[in-house]
Amino acid sequence: MHVIFLAPHFPANQREFARALKAVGAYVSGIGDAPYGALDHELRGWLDHYEEVPSVGDIDAVTDAVRRIQIRGPWVDRFEATIESHVLIAAQVRERTGIPGLRYEVTERCRDKFVMKQFLRSKGIPCAKNAAISTAGEAVAFAREAGYPLILKPRDGAGAASTYKVEDDAQLAAAISETGLDKARRYFTMEEFVHGHEGFIDTLTVNGEVVFEGICHYYPNVLEAMTTRWVSPQIVLTNRVDAPGYQGLRQFARRVVAEMGISTAPTHMEWFYGQKGLYFSEIGARPPGCRLWDLYCAANDMDLYVEWARGVTTGRANPKPSRRFAAGLISIRPDADGEIRGYTGVDAINSRYGDSILKWHLPAPGTPTKPVGAGYLGHAWAWVRHPDYDSCRSILDDIGRTVHCWAG
Repeated sequence: MHVIFLAPHFPANQREFARALKAVGAYVSGIGDAPYGALDHELRGWLDHYEEVPSVGDIDAVTDAVRRIQIRGPWVDRFEATIESHVLIAAQVRERTGIPGLRYEVTERCRDKFVMKQFLRSKGIPCAKNAAISTAGEAVAFAREAGYPLILKPRDGAGAASTYKVEDDAQLAAAISETGLDKARRYFTMEEFVHGHEGFIDTLTVNGEVVFEGICHYYPNVLEAMTTRWVSPQIVLTNRVDAPGYQGLRQFARRVVAEMGISTAPTHMEWFYGQKGLYFSEIGARPPGCRLWDLYCAANDMDLYVEWARGVTTGRANPKPSRRFAAGLISIRPDADGEIRGYTGVDAINSRYGDSILKWHLPAPGTPTKPVGAGYLGHAWAWVRHPDYDSCRSILDDIGRTVHCWAG
């Protein structure tokens, strides 16, 4: 089977999808915006062919590259992408070039936050009240109708990027000014703010069947995590997915996947749980960010990338997660903007927890700092795993108290 994979070189774990495709015996072609010579030796070894394009976001350039590959042969069976901003392009190119895969209609529903929630609300899935916003007047009108607090975010955004929590008229005016809604038509959605604990459930879905589930929790919720410097935010993967408290969430997620019409794809679904019960937030037809699949693999004694590749190439996958470990990621932000000067507390944590620390990422002294909202992997970070979920959380909390990144 011949599979084209979009952007195999970036970000870091993209190469794992190419590795997995080669491991299951696929003929693998890559399309990327890096020169072939810039790819590392191992990645080049997993690619049977490579086409460079000026930008992987240029649909015409990607279409032309696919057509060159089709002419060159062998017959192309699948064209896959796993990055939020690439999945819609891949779907459009599949339709242009006659390659089977996830339909454009489905990927568009998974990309446009307004369309997504309107569709799922029509199917009876509980979602926050929302509206498409393209002007300042529309934003003000929705605020008058729905009341505060509200969330304003791009319709095609990912994570908390360009997301605003608006609690009064003054904050709404500031958000309108910063987004440019008062100057030109924009592409935003506004929705009521749902109070509750936030997490996500990821699946690997093959031919409409959920064959793997992973459930994670945010501490604290994403918006607070991405706007508060002193917070060392965590994402924690539970190994208690069979506990009674998760059954409703798992059924909820399977219903969303089915209603969205997802055939073969990874999915990433955000949720809230509070006084109003379980609320849908959003879903993407792609894996989670932050290299979470690497943590799923480390916590479950399996290769989820290979299972994905089997699903793509054969229409069958049978992952058998051990659920042996809970695992987590903690982001460690610098205390100030500028350049990193050094770290304290790392040796103490290594001494206390030994093998429970899977990985450290500690940018070298002299490295320029990034903004607070750069994301969970935008700063120093650590991966942890432990057989007990509560102990895993305790270790992550200790890291947050003990390890400091000094900058200035």
